[in-house]
Amino acid sequence: MKIGIDCRTILNPEKGEFGGVGHYVYQLVRHLLKIDKENYYILFFDHRIKKKKIKKFAQKNVKIIFYPFFLYSKFIPTSFSHHLFDAIVQKEKIDLFHLPFIPSPPKKLPIKTIATIHDLSILRLPNLYSKKELEIEKTELSFILPSLDKIIAVSYSTKKDLEQIFGIPSEKIKVIYHGLDERFFKSMPEDEIEKVKKKYKIKKDYLFFLSPLIARKNICRIISAFENVKKNSQIKNLQLVLGGKPGSVFKKIKKKIKNSPYNKDIILTGYLEPEEVNCLFQGAKIFIFPSLYEGFGLPVIEAMAKKVPVITSNLSSLPEIAGEGNAIFVNPYKEKEISQAIIELLTNEEKRKELIKNGFSRAKEFSWKRTAEETLKLYQEVAKG
Repeated sequence: MKIGIDCRTILNPEKGEFGGVGHYVYQLVRHLLKIDKENYYILFFDHRIKKKKIKKFAQKNVKIIFYPFFLYSKFIPTSFSHHLFDAIVQKEKIDLFHLPFIPSPPKKLPIKTIATIHDLSILRLPNLYSKKELEIEKTELSFILPSLDKIIAVSYSTKKDLEQIFGIPSEKIKVIYHGLDERFFKSMPEDEIEKVKKKYKIKKDYLFFLSPLIARKNICRIISAFENVKKNSQIKNLQLVLGGKPGSVFKKIKKKIKNSPYNKDIILTGYLEPEEVNCLFQGAKIFIFPSLYEGFGLPVIEAMAKKVPVITSNLSSLPEIAGEGNAIFVNPYKEKEISQAIIELLTNEEKRKELIKNGFSRAKEFSWKRTAEETLKLYQEVAKG
């Protein structure tokens, strides 16, 4: 069987395409190539990536194709660009094509097609996005979803969203969880942790948050909850470390921090290297992630693998992925609940130990090998059908 996979989100394979959809595609493809030597894979990469960087994908049953039109994308209408990509795909006479992300081709390809849907945050939280973003998302998904042979949802929560918003039949959707990079189970040396803490001027116990700083991540309420803890409890020796690259609400976050009476204890790291993430997870007292919506919520299980107790949201996929009894769940719209959860985990050692133990066990249930195995099984089922 000839399997085509759109790998254009992989632009930094040397670092495992550290975040987001690129990480999912990188890990899925890497593990598919490990477990499957029988099928033939055609991988479509962005023209910007250097050939030497993707040597790890080169093997006998792999053909690598570079999408050649990126350099001219500013001058080519999006719809025409999609048609060009379609033509490249069809030229390879593929049996099955996997779109691990949307946007997608503008028409039904004359081959079996699967797509992965990671989240529907724009449609679930429309007030956090522009009208243009909302319209594009609705139009693209409404067009492509009915034409797919199968849809992979990364959680049952996302599956439910697909059924409710688009009326997709349940049997057309297969839930396949993300995996977890094994590096999160490896302990970092104390001197490395101290080095990273020193770099970011972390001098106290700290709460850690990790994700792009965008509206649905609820950063301003995290800051307010942190202020409440400092103001209304005996816990003073505490900092808040916000890890992640700036996003849509960065100006608002910076203003919130500037006006905070505890601004010296709030740290913005910007983008973090993978080794720095490992160190900051391991050194944290609490991982705090009260997101307003997640399709999966990978940072939650990353924190659990690093033996850090987790506070997260009781909405969308987060209770499903974290699992009952493995984290403290809060209403992300209620700052008081977030504050109380922080205080509980800083003062109740028995609760901390319980969540660390349970969370670590939960994290072990996720692996990219399993994700690849389940995905390959779906490929085979769709190809036969």
